[in-house]
Amino acid sequence: MKKLLRIEGMTKGQILHQITFDMEPGEMVAVMGPSGSGKSTLLYNVAGMDQPTSGQVWLGDEEITKLSEDDKARLRLHRMGFVFQQMNMMGNLNLIDNILLPATQANRGRGRKSKEELNLRARRLMEKLGITGLEKRKVNQVSGGQLQRACICRSMINGPEILFADEPTGALNKSAATEVMGELVKLNREGTSILMVTHDSRIASSCDRIIYLLDGQISAELTLGKSVSGVEKRREEKVARWLMEMGW
Repeated sequence: MKKLLRIEGMTKGQILHQITFDMEPGEMVAVMGPSGSGKSTLLYNVAGMDQPTSGQVWLGDEEITKLSEDDKARLRLHRMGFVFQQMNMMGNLNLIDNILLPATQANRGRGRKSKEELNLRARRLMEKLGITGLEKRKVNQVSGGQLQRACICRSMINGPEILFADEPTGALNKSAATEVMGELVKLNREGTSILMVTHDSRIASSCDRIIYLLDGQISAELTLGKSVSGVEKRREEKVARWLMEMGW
């Protein structure tokens, strides 16, 4: 199978050292490790938001590390989605207008879609993520879990091939975190690849694979496969034991 994402010998200053791994289409991978191990730096360099000191990053047949800043921005807009712990929503806009921002930016030139078509796409995403009826709410009028679901809608509005998530449940309580992670798992099962940084072993146990970073290097990997209903507890226990072996 053709790789969706390939990272070969990626180094970033004194933070990351010779990072090499790949992702299959439809895979969901968690990146874990102690504070300062380079998790977020890895994510930003893979996504083209920062430039590695050396090494290559490929998305399909396109080498991200060789692109200009404008071409990287185009790639992020059309082929990638992003969900962060700090949700970065525009406070002066309601939820649906926040969700539509990337679509409006991408909807230029030939083949432009109508405003009605874009609105319908946004409303369908909101329905899928369980926040129908909140379209006109401002960001300070919804719960943290609802707001993060809106952020996921925003990240998916342009139909990305891969979703990058940096501690997407880090600012949420346990109940909201479980709900948001459930939505990410659903999106993954529908075909969206996800590369996620998390410090939460319970969240990581929902992923197909875990990469463990230590001192800027990949020190271990754990392959779990797709999660199956009814065995969540066993997966969580397996991840907890593995992390204990890593000195977590």
